[in-house]
Amino acid sequence: MYDTVLVPTDGSDHALRAAEHGRYLADLFDATVHVVSVIDETAGTGPFGLAGDDAEAANRLEAEAEAAIDTVVGVMDESFEIQREVLRGTPAEAILGYADDHGIDFLAMGTHGRTGVQRYVTGSVTESVVRHARAPVLTVRSVEESRVEGSYDEVLLPTDGSEEAGGAIEHGLRIAEFADARVHVVNVVDVVGLGASPEYTMPTSVLEDLESAGESATEDIAKRARDTGLEATTTVRHGSPARELLDYTTEFDIDLVAMGTAGRSGIGRFLLGSTTERIMRHADVPVVAVNAGESPTE
Repeated sequence: MYDTVLVPTDGSDHALRAAEHGRYLADLFDATVHVVSVIDETAGTGPFGLAGDDAEAANRLEAEAEAAIDTVVGVMDESFEIQREVLRGTPAEAILGYADDHGIDFLAMGTHGRTGVQRYVTGSVTESVVRHARAPVLTVRSVEESRVEGSYDEVLLPTDGSEEAGGAIEHGLRIAEFADARVHVVNVVDVVGLGASPEYTMPTSVLEDLESAGESATEDIAKRARDTGLEATTTVRHGSPARELLDYTTEFDIDLVAMGTAGRSGIGRFLLGSTTERIMRHADVPVVAVNAGESPTE
């Protein structure tokens, strides 16, 4: 499924943690690892920037990029096939361009990195890559809970039953299958979004319909997981989607979340870019974000 895994790095702890997850997935799928570092040439202007013809500064940036790549390569097992390259240009565009040019199947990125003229593994850049990448993107913060310890044992698959969620579900199920993980399928009835004012009370019939739809959507996915021999559990919750999903990851010791970047509009929505980005920023575990309409590489 994943023959090539791309790990962009600036040498930060967040990028290094992403590399650890990239290593795990590459080992799981016997994939080739690509490690790149971007020299942001667009940041070299202005009174505090670096002149484009400053050879000393250019050499220093090149050395720093190579050192960042060396750090990532250092966490990889010697058995991995690794390709490395220093890129130049606008960070998100350079990463996306490399991914397209090399047929990358999966990306692993930190959600925060350096500040200043050399930054690129920052929330905004990572989110830009997530929005436009043709392949799924794993994002992760460097916190204690995000360490790779053993394997992915618990995988969370949020769903609203929409077709847009399908691509993420496919990727999540495939990763869970290779990792032999328990699958948690969760639907959130967005009662916060429905309650437009304190005076508004949701009709019981509407709530029951949403619960029924959520139960149907989660059970369909759980059945697919069980058909492959995996253990699966389903849950329908009420509340703010992002908050409920974040709480669920903590309550059930989730190792990985896989969700789409777009989903239903209206009262039942939660697989929206803004919700996914909030979970990416705040989850203590890695999040695999998949563009709506994308499907697993065969």
